[in-house]
Amino acid sequence: MALPNTYFDIVIIGAGPVGLLLSVCLSRWGYKIKHIDNRPVPTATGRADGIQPRSLEVLKNLGLKRKIMAHDPAKVYEVAFWDPGDNGIVRTGTWPSCPSFLDARYPFTALLHQGLIERVFIDDLAKNGTRVDRPWTITRFENDGRDNTYPVSVHLKNLDSNVVEHVHTKYLFSGEGARSFVREQLGIQIQHKDPIAHVWGVMDGVVRTNFPDIKMKCTIHSDYGSIMVIPREANMVRLYIQIASSTDKDWNPRKTATVEEVQQAAMNILKPYEISWDRVEWYSVYPIGQGIAEKYTLDHRVFMGGDCCHTHSPKAGQGMNTAFHDAINLAWKLHHVEAGFADRSILETYESERKLIAETLLNFDAQYAKLFSQRQTSASEVGHANNHVSSPSTSKEDKNQFVETFKANCEFTSGFGVAYQPNIFNWSSSLLSTTSSSLFNPPGNRCTPGRILPPATVTRVLDANVVHLENEIPFNGSFRFFVFAGKPQTSQKALKDLSLYLQSPQSFYTRFSTVSAESADVHHEQHNPHSRFFSICLTIAAKRADILIPDLPQLFHDYSSHVYADDIWDKRVPDAQAAAHAKVGLDVENRDGKGAGGVVVVRPDGHVGCVVRLVEGRGTVEALEEYFAGFVVGGRKKAELKDWSAEGVKTLGKAEGGVRAHL
Repeated sequence: MALPNTYFDIVIIGAGPVGLLLSVCLSRWGYKIKHIDNRPVPTATGRADGIQPRSLEVLKNLGLKRKIMAHDPAKVYEVAFWDPGDNGIVRTGTWPSCPSFLDARYPFTALLHQGLIERVFIDDLAKNGTRVDRPWTITRFENDGRDNTYPVSVHLKNLDSNVVEHVHTKYLFSGEGARSFVREQLGIQIQHKDPIAHVWGVMDGVVRTNFPDIKMKCTIHSDYGSIMVIPREANMVRLYIQIASSTDKDWNPRKTATVEEVQQAAMNILKPYEISWDRVEWYSVYPIGQGIAEKYTLDHRVFMGGDCCHTHSPKAGQGMNTAFHDAINLAWKLHHVEAGFADRSILETYESERKLIAETLLNFDAQYAKLFSQRQTSASEVGHANNHVSSPSTSKEDKNQFVETFKANCEFTSGFGVAYQPNIFNWSSSLLSTTSSSLFNPPGNRCTPGRILPPATVTRVLDANVVHLENEIPFNGSFRFFVFAGKPQTSQKALKDLSLYLQSPQSFYTRFSTVSAESADVHHEQHNPHSRFFSICLTIAAKRADILIPDLPQLFHDYSSHVYADDIWDKRVPDAQAAAHAKVGLDVENRDGKGAGGVVVVRPDGHVGCVVRLVEGRGTVEALEEYFAGFVVGGRKKAELKDWSAEGVKTLGKAEGGVRAHL
């Protein structure tokens, strides 16, 4: 039944990256959204501009990367470091923006202004019936508890006409940015790490210069201050320019500067090189500080994300990227609660997971921003100092601290270092009890619960396309089961049993299936033929030509678009018989008599939930049932698993008999 016009599933305040991406996800899943922004138009210039490698993978999984890349962003593959020399600045080294050991699909940072990214999101919203109302603001809200279904009452006002609107919603989300009305009304404080110690200017424009690295990302330290150079789309360059420091005699944390003053500072810092501006598109002055909200929610009905919760310097390019991950983390959890799949208590993990990542970011940013704002010692000064000691020094103290900090944190800043702690979703060994199945986290597996699935390249059996396994299931709110079956001759019985017991009438998989195996339409629903909460990918350690889908157990017929051959060589595991199996650390043969391969359960946001050994019998499905029992509605306790309907399993076994259960 359609909701009245004043009732919504969620009201979203703010149309920056975090609010828009949350809106995109929930709109695709059919939720009714009231989305407002107090600006009359979307971002026209400036603001955030860097999309890190992991965020590019997320956008790819959302089907939005190609549309963003169509704007032809600048791509940063390498960072150059410049420091003081005898006659001005000199290049002292370079380093990959995303080093090869990270195994990134897109080993670069894409750079284009936030407004172009917002437009891609807004266009996607329109396709799903959601719009951003402008210019509207929030004036009051309360969770009054009068309506158990729509407990949050929200008052809105149009800033042009002064028209007011009173709506009711299940959830309220603030993506307002650092100046958040919602956060202020909740009384949630921002905890600041340190007093403001530096003021910087940021300028986007088209420049003329003989500086050789103007098309690269550069960090520049000189006797006159520091600059960061960021190449941009449309032949533009962004410059972050230091204009004041707490060590200055006339230090003022609220200092401002004109465009001309900031340009002069840049000219001084870049000496002996010259620079001039054809035009300036955007300019701002800001103090550097790190702050984090004490809470992200008080009642799990009103939530906050993005800059509303965490503020930091923009130099590491983390603000928009952190906002993206805030949005997708909350989106799938809200969806699972409202769709009746998961218990409401899972919403507690939004704050615990995302706040820890923000705290890690702020600790890094405080160190990075401090070192960036400091003058680095020149090579000649180091040499002069060493001449006054009794023996040559090659200690760590001689290394450039700023460069070393950059290198040490590149995994985190690229997005691949995000690691959620053990909880109901992330079953690391430290979380498992003595009563847990012994099949969890088999020895040798290289998947870490809470981290993303290692990338793997495989061949899709159905059409012989070489694909990226980790991106084969789009971000659609489903848990993904990546079944690594090992060699066909070692796993035929285990695969048959996995298929049989997953389809048992009382298994978690069947309980949340909306379509029976007999009526599944695999032509129109390739990813979720049975349930919108689960999707399955089967990878077999064999050549594509040796795998026949009709020979597989019945369950995998319905996932025929997700059967893969592990037959692509990978330079990171050059001696592996099957590279995808090797990269996740699952054996292709039953060497120890305990089974080959395994099932990697991946959360909707791409992070590993748990790893279970693939064995004959019902042990694998029992372990999966134990995992999901921790948070699904009506989760079955371990003692109840033994009570599965024998008659139901027998019936399924007869159905499987019509299909050859070997490979």
